[in-house]
Amino acid sequence: MIALDQVTKTYPGDVKALKGISLQIKKGEFVFVVGQSGSGKTTLFKLLLKEMEPTSGTIYINNKNLGRLRRRRVPKLRRGIGVVFQDFRLLKDRNVYENIAFAQQVVGAPNRLIKKNVMAMLKLVGLPDKAKSYPNELSGGEQQRVALARALVNNPPLLLADEPTGNLDPKNSWEIMKLLEAINMRGTTVVVVTHNKEIVEKMQKRVITMSEGVIISDERKGGYIYE
Repeated sequence: MIALDQVTKTYPGDVKALKGISLQIKKGEFVFVVGQSGSGKTTLFKLLLKEMEPTSGTIYINNKNLGRLRRRRVPKLRRGIGVVFQDFRLLKDRNVYENIAFAQQVVGAPNRLIKKNVMAMLKLVGLPDKAKSYPNELSGGEQQRVALARALVNNPPLLLADEPTGNLDPKNSWEIMKLLEAINMRGTTVVVVTHNKEIVEKMQKRVITMSEGVIISDERKGGYIYE
């Protein structure tokens, strides 16, 4: 599903964000990526979305070499990746239904399927009665559920989540993580970047710990290293 081979990223001023990291994430895995600020987590996230290019090394997603992917093919790559952010990034002038439907419209889904798929996603995330609500009428936990529904409506094989519980209280944070676990059980590969040590320890999933641009630990069952 994901493979990095000796990937380095150096920013202007000779700032080395990643220093030759290699890793593999198999289809169907649930993986946490943890580490303090400046460890390289955000750079890794952006590289996987092809928002930037590595200085050296090779990145594969679904057996595709991202370095050889032509610019016009990038949108297709991203359609196969669901993305959830800490700040939700919902369209404020559209209701819940329209926010989720937008992701379907972008890929050219026929209108007859959009309603069916959107309502199915709202049911999955526990918000079937919020279709006509606007983001400012929802709690933070509800907004993140909508963002999750939008990320999943096109049935991507890979879900990337960047601090998905960062703006949520403990109760909502745990509910979002249980949703991600349920989604993973349906076959979606899930990669979560987080600072939340408590959730990482409770979930008992694979944990990749980064520090100063390198991977210092890769544990299969909740192995969070405290830096």
